[in-house]
Amino acid sequence: MTNALYAAATELFEYTCDLRRDFHRHPELGYQEHRTADVIVRELEKLDLQITTGVAKTGIVALMKGGHPGPTILLRADMDALPIQEETGLEYASETPGVMHACGHDGHIAVLLTVARILNDLKQDLRGSIKFMFQPAEEGGFGAERMIEEGILKDPSVDAALALHLWNDRPVGWVAIVPGPLMAGADFFSIRIEGKGGHGASPSQTIDPIVTAAHIVTAIQTIVSRNVSPLKSAVVSVTQLTAGNTFNVIPPEAEIHGTIRSFEVETRDLIIHRMEHLVKSITAGFNCKVDIELRQLTPAVHNNPKISAWVEEVAESAFPNARVENNYRAMVSDDMASVLLEAPGCYMMVGSGQSDPELSFGHHHPKFTIDENVLPRAAALMSATALNVLRHLGNRQE
Repeated sequence: MTNALYAAATELFEYTCDLRRDFHRHPELGYQEHRTADVIVRELEKLDLQITTGVAKTGIVALMKGGHPGPTILLRADMDALPIQEETGLEYASETPGVMHACGHDGHIAVLLTVARILNDLKQDLRGSIKFMFQPAEEGGFGAERMIEEGILKDPSVDAALALHLWNDRPVGWVAIVPGPLMAGADFFSIRIEGKGGHGASPSQTIDPIVTAAHIVTAIQTIVSRNVSPLKSAVVSVTQLTAGNTFNVIPPEAEIHGTIRSFEVETRDLIIHRMEHLVKSITAGFNCKVDIELRQLTPAVHNNPKISAWVEEVAESAFPNARVENNYRAMVSDDMASVLLEAPGCYMMVGSGQSDPELSFGHHHPKFTIDENVLPRAAALMSATALNVLRHLGNRQE
């Protein structure tokens, strides 16, 4: 069956590629994916599925009922683009100024629509149902969380969830199927320092928030290197530092923004505790006032070991010449984590990097593009794993 699935995906390569390029040419930011949603609905309506639109504003849910009763699994693709000006020079480059698909979500949508076509031909033999989740606002917009709040995992309830991410850090042929933690949880921090402004020639008459901010930036770099165990993984990155607007004035305020990445709750709590202590101590020492905001964007992605094993059972046969890696982690985050907190599942990473180094750019880069040869492989992999997980779940329920 898995060879047949790859053959079917290969036959649909032009369909998948054309869809991916269309989405790439017309990118839309989180909760603005109206045209994207219209195209998705157009394709799904050809398959006689139960379609629900407007979930979390622009999200779509399609239910495929098999010919026999059984469990329900969910397959997810994210839809949103990024606020980046594209520099690829591709003939199908973004036509929307300042917006591009720089993370592979255009490929994710095209792959999942292809999977829906492949599995639709087999649905009479399915023992169970499949929900297709087309999610808005993955890039920091809490899209998965909102879809969960609006009932994506209910009616019928979801027994397992699967998704994949095209991954330019690895070449076509590489697949990561990792039991346990795969992607880090992400937190946002904002530190607003209030001092006393004045003339740059008279610093003794001021309370300088810039000097205070500089000490904070330096100090919080020690949290990972000196407080987190070297056997744990964590990142603290300052990504914005703003203050002042002219050369001869010490401003009254400064702001620091950044991100925290970690896999374990204990590590996250340690980092936050140390950051709050350091920031408050330093600002007090420099006679400044401070306001700290810490907000979790998404928890870590944790794959269910049993379901990951079921995915791996068919990976190599569904994905010709696949090089499966079981011990891979990435410090990036993804709100598929919110789905996996509610339903056990597996998030796969599928190599999509260009073989030509001059064309190989990472995610969120203005020259990012995938090797489209990955598309039929990804569609076959998702189709095969969906069928295998559905089969295993059905056997457990009998």
